[in-house]
Amino acid sequence: MAQVEVGGNGQTGGASFSAAARAAVEALLAPVDADLARRYPGERGTRQPVHTVYVPADAFGADTVRDWGRRALEAFDTHAATPAELARALGVADDELLADVHARVRAKLEREPVEDLRIDFEDGYGPRPDAEEDAAAVRAAELVAAAVAEGSAPPYVGIRIKCLEAPVRARGIRTLELFLATLLAGGGLPDGLVLTLPKVTYAEQVTALVRLLEDFERRAALPAGRLGFEVQIETTQAVLGPDGRATVARMIEAGEGRVTGLHYGTFDYSAACGVSAAHQSMDHPVADHAKAVMQVAAAGTGVRLSDGSTNVIPTGPTAQVHAAWKLHHGLVRRSLARAYYQGWDMHPAHLPTRYAAVYSFYREGLGPAAARLAAYVAKAGGDVMDEPATARALSGYLLRGLDCGAVDPAEVTALTGLDRARLDALAGR
Repeated sequence: MAQVEVGGNGQTGGASFSAAARAAVEALLAPVDADLARRYPGERGTRQPVHTVYVPADAFGADTVRDWGRRALEAFDTHAATPAELARALGVADDELLADVHARVRAKLEREPVEDLRIDFEDGYGPRPDAEEDAAAVRAAELVAAAVAEGSAPPYVGIRIKCLEAPVRARGIRTLELFLATLLAGGGLPDGLVLTLPKVTYAEQVTALVRLLEDFERRAALPAGRLGFEVQIETTQAVLGPDGRATVARMIEAGEGRVTGLHYGTFDYSAACGVSAAHQSMDHPVADHAKAVMQVAAAGTGVRLSDGSTNVIPTGPTAQVHAAWKLHHGLVRRSLARAYYQGWDMHPAHLPTRYAAVYSFYREGLGPAAARLAAYVAKAGGDVMDEPATARALSGYLLRGLDCGAVDPAEVTALTGLDRARLDALAGR
């Protein structure tokens, strides 16, 4: 085989690429490089909550989070007082792992029962006289500001406004304005503030909210881009446009970097597809299709995904609660396996199975994930030869487990030899 020598200047001894050709390539791809960096910045590098709790604005009070925690604990202690009883409820093996999960779930319900709270001014609240909704928007902001000040607010909290379709547009804008202005007057915007825009059908509605938030920031002397928002995907037009394009990707683009999440709306979307009420579920084929489109559209953009909810409420006698818990646990585990790391919870009694599913998911995979990541870092190989992209995924998996309390920093470090900073770096945060 002929040998080709490369000189110190990087040129081969014979034929080579010219400086002009190299410069032309750089000129050609410079806009592509810039576009990739803008559109696909990667993970946000901050904690993602495992769920969102929706509470109607008229039912929200100073004790809402504590009340949800109390009621969740009451359900847990009544219907799953021991690991064995929890195992029977979920239909899983009663083993040492579940005993650990049981203890962690109880501690979580005592310490931080709600990770993300959304005060609902849309379907859960409904149409009200303007004076009543005005007062509710101000009251919600005052309660949030007080909770933040005393340290009792969940890590993430905010409101879901009415959509921007013509019949309710002015009302939704007015509620958002009152809520934000009252927060500012009461001490400023909390770090974990989240706004949710429901029932989006056209990308222009996303653009409209961007323009409103830009205007608010200018008038309130806030940093540009301070206000972001989630988009709820609960209409067919949000997934597939009349031209056959994936509309959700256009909505992310229309957000101009402000869209932080895409939340699947189980019941509105299913109904829009003609699915009968008895079959509307997070695991229906129409749901899987919509969520797959959302997932591809959001990949690499830093926009996070959330699954929907089940409307089967765990109340009544123990047998009925266990049946609802088994359903909910299975749906949450299914979502996690499909890389939907967040979902909605509609009732305090959903919290025990939310955390049981999340904690078992991360604890079951802790050992294998840590071993693979340690082998990757040590270049030791092992049974699986992982790529850098898989190392990012393994690090992200461990970080999610740490963030929600499923695993502890000391055990992750002991298994991987890596501290939080190294995990963040490997995950690309």
